[in-house]
Amino acid sequence: MLNLRKLFRAPASAPAPAVPVGQRVYAIGDVHGCRAQFEALIAAIDADDAARQAAETVVILLGDLVDRGPDSAGVLALARAWQARRKVRILTGNHEEMFLESFENPDVLREFLRHGGRETVLSFGIDPEAYTRADLTETRALMRQHVPQDALDFIATFEDRVEIGDYLFVHAGVRPGVALDQQRLSDLRWIRGLFLDHPGSFGPVIVHGHTIFEQAEVRHNRIGIDTGAYATGRLTALGLDGTRRWLIEAHDNNGTVTTAQRSIA
Repeated sequence: MLNLRKLFRAPASAPAPAVPVGQRVYAIGDVHGCRAQFEALIAAIDADDAARQAAETVVILLGDLVDRGPDSAGVLALARAWQARRKVRILTGNHEEMFLESFENPDVLREFLRHGGRETVLSFGIDPEAYTRADLTETRALMRQHVPQDALDFIATFEDRVEIGDYLFVHAGVRPGVALDQQRLSDLRWIRGLFLDHPGSFGPVIVHGHTIFEQAEVRHNRIGIDTGAYATGRLTALGLDGTRRWLIEAHDNNGTVTTAQRSIA
């Protein structure tokens, strides 16, 4: 009988994955418009970084800042402000992809609105009653009127992948059997099953969001840190320094946001 535990365990002889000496990385899972948790996690990461030995620190947002949650506009504003004062790199998620394309493609707009886009456009100040009355063409006109161009320009600067040391950071995952430099954007932003179920090595450890787990899922070949902030109230970040790894979580419990930290193997 196939032993799944052995499949998902790193070989005993494999060295522990690491980021380069003198560097520190924080990666944050899908924010999805949850401004309160994001704001709390920003403060927790800034404090955690300041309390550790000085390092060249980078924060990586794994994409899907927008949709589903109540304040995508506020999340984007916070991300821009944070990026202005420290090194923050942001990946394009499938929801950013849909958001940008929805301004030109009515089919994408329809899907975008069905999958959390309503909350996004309302966060930019569109009147809910006007939105309810609007047909698809009118909705797009409202979006063009209320969503500032600089917000769209900001999203257009997001990246597709970041590789640091033994880790590759992407939004959704990678396609097994395809060289990392040959991966399609559609897979980096949308893939699930083939990637999640793959037992073998991808080369670097893949740090990703996109697929919700009750808790961060740590395997020898990948680490998933989307803990469903918009549904569970939990927004998770992964810290990396040398071979050390830890999690920082912001949890909204009935309007009160708290943060907690724990080490992981």
